[in-house]
Formats: sequence, structure tokens, C-alpha cells
Amino acid sequence: MKILVTGAAGFIGSHVALYLLARGDEVVGLDNMNDYYDVSLKEARLARIEAFSRGKLSEDIYPDARRDGTPTGPFRFVKMNLEDREGIAALFEAEKFDGVINLAAQAGVRHSLDAPFDYIDSNITGFLTILEGCRHNKVDHLVYASSSSVYGANTNMPFTVHDPADHQVALYGATKRANELMAHSYSHLFGIPTTGLRFFTVYGPWGRPDMSPFLFADAILNDKPIKVFNNGNHMRDFTYIDDIVRGVVLTLDHPANRDPNWDSGSPAAASSSVPWRIHNIGNGQPVKLMKYIEVLEDCFGKKAIKTYLPLQPGDVPDTSASVETLEAATGYKPDTPIEIGIKNFVDWYRAFYA
Repeated sequence: MKILVTGAAGFIGSHVALYLLARGDEVVGLDNMNDYYDVSLKEARLARIEAFSRGKLSEDIYPDARRDGTPTGPFRFVKMNLEDREGIAALFEAEKFDGVINLAAQAGVRHSLDAPFDYIDSNITGFLTILEGCRHNKVDHLVYASSSSVYGANTNMPFTVHDPADHQVALYGATKRANELMAHSYSHLFGIPTTGLRFFTVYGPWGRPDMSPFLFADAILNDKPIKVFNNGNHMRDFTYIDDIVRGVVLTLDHPANRDPNWDSGSPAAASSSVPWRIHNIGNGQPVKLMKYIEVLEDCFGKKAIKTYLPLQPGDVPDTSASVETLEAATGYKPDTPIEIGIKNFVDWYRAFYA
């Protein structure tokens, strides 16, 4: 298949592109390469993808994706903003994608308090250009990144896709919830199969520097205090990147369908009479933040200096994912324990940053 992966220079997007290439798909990667965080890290991710697609990478990446006799798929990179209407329209028209995985977005809950218009431009306007591209070019399936942030003020654990998601506590979550509703309207009007994946806390090699593994690793190695919000009482559904990647690709391979049991008199929250679905994608085994820090300390062989702080605006105390609908639809089964995932991250971090 020919697949468009937006956010291809990002953490999740770069891994997804590699997995698709490993199984022989053709990938067009799109990213605007903004400076929200270190651009050199994004460039390194892209260089790795390009080397892999040319058979010049020594690593055996995602061997489980390999198909006997199938060569690594080709990769092409396009630097473009999602909100570039004419550019995105021309790209869809020229490439005729079989599927689209939209992972590009302005990320970060706390940053949305300081730069709200960035979220509207990228996450709302940008997502509309993707929907329009799918609409006019007969894309078989659109898979897009939503977020556990959509659960907002809900404290009913674990979060299930059957729960309400209408009480947002930050603009970031509101834009992701808006994406789900926008996708439904296009599935309804134009019959486009769309699936939204509510990502829970993703971690692993090649991750984002603004997220806790990076921040904690830098602090521990440089004898700086780490900020432990909510006085360490957080619990997060930490999910290893390889589990996430396989879930994303499994979702792509199982296009959303109509729910024959959907009842407009008592409407289900995550399915519809049109080809539209919502799933959680997480680990399903939340970990206390202090346990997470302890494993990092063990891997580095060094204790962290901790500064305890209150809950931050826009944050939620805990996250926990029920992934039963994704498992039923695709066979998704995350299986990487936190001890293995963090060790892999620490090994990569030490190597990448010398």
C-alpha cells in the first residue's frame, strides 16, 4: 500500500513509518519540522528512516513486520504544514494514497496555555485539510491520533471509550475531541472510514524531549532536581512505543465499519451507524509515577533529586486505559513491561547523547 504518515519526523510517526517500510509498504512522510523541540532530533529520526528504506541501516528494525521476499518499501519526505490547504490538496491528488495515518499535531498540554492559536492552526485547520484530502481522493482508511486528554475531568478508572469525553480541562484535549467529531461528520457525509486512537502516555527510544523520560534522564545524569508534580501521586498508563506502533498499524489494516447494533435512541459513544470508530490505545496497566522514577534510577544507577510540586493546570491526576475495543477489533495486545521499556530507553539515550 501507499501510506501517508503525517508527523513522520516525530516520535510515534517515525516508528510507524519504519514499521510500514519493514513490511514493504510505500511511505510518504510529512512533517513541518517546527522547533517546538530540538529539530536535530527530528532530523536524526528522518535520517534513520531514509537509511532504512535504502537498506543502509545495520539495525534489524521490526523483524516481526517482515514479509518473506518483500523488500523494504520506498520512502519520500515532504516538508509541509498541515494547514497548507493548496499543498495538502495537491499532495493527495498526486499520490492517491491507499491509507492515511495522521499523527501530526501541536503536542503538549501545558504549552497550550501559552500558545493556543498553534493548536487551532495545526490540530483543527490542519486536520480539516487531511479530511478534505481523504474525501476527494477515495482514501480507504484514515487513522488519526486522538488523546487520553479528551477524558478531561472524568475520574472514572479505567477510562473506556464508552465514557463521556465532554469536560475538557485544556485546549489540547479539546482539539483532539474536536477531531473525533469532525471525523464522524466526514464518515457520515462521505462514507470515509475513520478511526481515532486515544493515545495514553507513550515512551521509549527516540522519544520527545519535553516528556518525562527525557526530562528525568537529563536531571538524574546532571544532578539537577526533577519536578514531581501532584507531589508524586500521579498514576499513568505508560505504553511502550513498539506496542503502540503495532496497534496503529493493526488499526490501519482493520478499517472502521458500521456498527449494526448502533441505536440513535441510545447512541453508543465510540461507534456509529457510519464507518467511524474510537479506541483507546494504551498499556492497560497503569504505573505510579514514583515507581516509574525508581526504575529510571535503577537503570541509571543513580538516585534522582526530587522537587515535589502541586498538580499543574491542565493536568489530570491519573490515567488508565481500557483497550478492550481495540483488542476486539484488531487483536492488539501490549506486552512490554515497564522495566524492559525503560531499560531500552536508557540504553538508547546513553548511546544517542554519548
